[in-house]
Amino acid sequence: MNGCKKSYDPGYSNCTPVPVDNDSAALLKFASDHDIKPTRDSSGLYYEIQGFGSGPGPKGTSAVYVTYVGKLMDGTTFDSVGNSTTTGWILNTLIQGWQIGLPKIYSGGRIKLLIPSALAYTCSGSADGRIPRNAPVYFDVTLVSFQ
Repeated sequence: MNGCKKSYDPGYSNCTPVPVDNDSAALLKFASDHDIKPTRDSSGLYYEIQGFGSGPGPKGTSAVYVTYVGKLMDGTTFDSVGNSTTTGWILNTLIQGWQIGLPKIYSGGRIKLLIPSALAYTCSGSADGRIPRNAPVYFDVTLVSFQ
């Protein structure tokens, strides 16, 4: 499964995403429990930059090569990629939280993303059921490179 890729549920049009601010308490609790000192983006995304990397940042049309771990708020890992050569996804095809967060770092940079459900998988959840509908998520992402 590609945890950062958008997934679509045929029932998506029949549900209502929760407002971004509804997930703030859960995201901040996760941050506190995991010693993350987040900054809040105007979109409602929380993030902590672990290292900026170098060079320019990726754009929406960039192919991003990353390693990452994705977790639910209970700490359950739902996905991880340790080999960046299996990625190379176009940034603007990924969930909004990644589209907002990854341009904040450069090649070699690392960022922790605390993503409200409205900027993640919203009402659709993941096709395999690992990510429930309206679930806020956490990703620890290293941007290895981009083109």
